[in-house]
Amino acid sequence: MFAIGDVVFGQGDPVIIAGPCAIENREQYFAVAQEVKRRGVRVLRGGAYKPRTSPNAFQGLREEGLELIREVKNATGLLIVTEAMDTDTLDAVCEVCDIIQIGTRNMANYSLLKKVGKTGKPVLLKRGFMATIQEFVQAAEYLVKEGNHRILLCERGIRTFETETRNTLDLSAVPLLRMLTTHPVIVDPSHSTGRGDLVIPMTRAALAAGADGVMIEVHPNPRKALCDGVQSLDFAAFGELMDEVNRLLPYLRRDGRP
Repeated sequence: MFAIGDVVFGQGDPVIIAGPCAIENREQYFAVAQEVKRRGVRVLRGGAYKPRTSPNAFQGLREEGLELIREVKNATGLLIVTEAMDTDTLDAVCEVCDIIQIGTRNMANYSLLKKVGKTGKPVLLKRGFMATIQEFVQAAEYLVKEGNHRILLCERGIRTFETETRNTLDLSAVPLLRMLTTHPVIVDPSHSTGRGDLVIPMTRAALAAGADGVMIEVHPNPRKALCDGVQSLDFAAFGELMDEVNRLLPYLRRDGRP
């Protein structure tokens, strides 16, 4: 368990992290920030740097995206999660974010993990898409060894033979990680399923399995998103998700480890 200001991870109500996969422009990012804040969310995601499988895909606004993060953070007071892709841009990311995200492709980038650990910033560490639970836990140990214990472990699905979903969401990882570590465990139902129509049911399942929070992709118009629109929720669907979460809260235990 740890806290950033009055937002507590790992104890109390589950934390909802929401926002666009990639920051596309000022209008889009402000619109999402204002909507998720209106729905009670206190932690905003948004990528300035985007590692993509195709070199021709949208790679993010980079430095311009970082400036938009700074602007939105100052205007809304929301905590910010954004991804650090490499050691070259790590310092710039640290200047504007509250939580450094390490994406699935960088879970085993041990040089980056060591430097991120030394920053002292909270870290959201995503499970590698082909990583075992033990490999995931050991990646977190790289951060701990540098003195950083404020770690969110994020289950975001692993690669299997299944093709109906983007990845296979391994919900057994949630109770296992809570047994094996003391770190809060969150789930990303957006990247794991790759389908917006599965995000709400898998959010319910993640919270029932004991997740300390979820990370949700939200976009004003998913059909026009430059990145991962098919798995993003529009504002109406995100409102439905938040209503579902609020209905579940009285039935969820959030008083420590299992």
